[in-house]
Amino acid sequence: MKIGFIGLGKMGYYMVRQLLAKGHEVVVFNRSPEPVRKISREHGAIPAASFEDLVKQLETPRIVWMMIPHPAVDATIGTLVRLLDAGDLLIDGGNSNYRETIRRAKELQASGIHYLDVGVSGGLAAAETGYCMMAGGPEEQFRRIEPAIRDMCVPGGYGHFGPYGAGHYVKMVHNAIEYGMMQAIGEGLDLIQNGPFPETDQIRLTDVWNHGSIIRSFLMEMTHLGLRHHPGLADVDGYVPNSGEGKWAVEDAKAYGVSMPVIEQSFRVRLDSDKIKTYATKAVAVMRDEFGGHGVERS
Repeated sequence: MKIGFIGLGKMGYYMVRQLLAKGHEVVVFNRSPEPVRKISREHGAIPAASFEDLVKQLETPRIVWMMIPHPAVDATIGTLVRLLDAGDLLIDGGNSNYRETIRRAKELQASGIHYLDVGVSGGLAAAETGYCMMAGGPEEQFRRIEPAIRDMCVPGGYGHFGPYGAGHYVKMVHNAIEYGMMQAIGEGLDLIQNGPFPETDQIRLTDVWNHGSIIRSFLMEMTHLGLRHHPGLADVDGYVPNSGEGKWAVEDAKAYGVSMPVIEQSFRVRLDSDKIKTYATKAVAVMRDEFGGHGVERS
């Protein structure tokens, strides 16, 4: 399969590498040229100097996958819609708001361009182990790209979940759940740090918890690594940025009358973490850095 790919950031670069390793042809473009040169030189991607160049190197009907920040999606589509033809497929693999996804899909229908939304999870570790993907949009278009999705994902780690917007919606909920789980781990470690046994070796504890306990998980593994890389979390500021997905999920819960106090409160903690910094927010900050490479602010 030959695919055009726009965006070689922390996720996109390694997704393309997975595709190339499985024998797909990938034409790549990135705003800054160095990742294009690197993945072309080291892994055999086909470089493109512009959107126009990328589209010209694809045979119709084309498939173009965008892996870019959600504020850049409309402008990118605005350029691509003048270059693509009816029957081409455009995919948004970033974390876009599902309402915007539905709007974009309807707007593209006037040009006969197909659209899919694919939420992508897995963090930096997925570069080696494979991703988890959640798709929305017409099922026949999902089947069209399914071989490539299958080759990027862990076995059983992908699915089609409904019409336009469904993929981004379930990814939004996924990230909201992640907020709550991370906050719970952080608060538990905070209680140990400030309870009657502060001398507890948390590096050892999180390793033990991750072997056979009920709360073993990828996030616990990331917590363990974060504690190893930041002993005592002494060098961590405790500020935790919040992404759009947490806010969108809280807003949707209110709109649909769904009570989710754990997720809403974890979102509020992040909002306040520029002023109220705790051992728990420090733990959440290092988790984010370990699985997503987001970095941490130093104390």
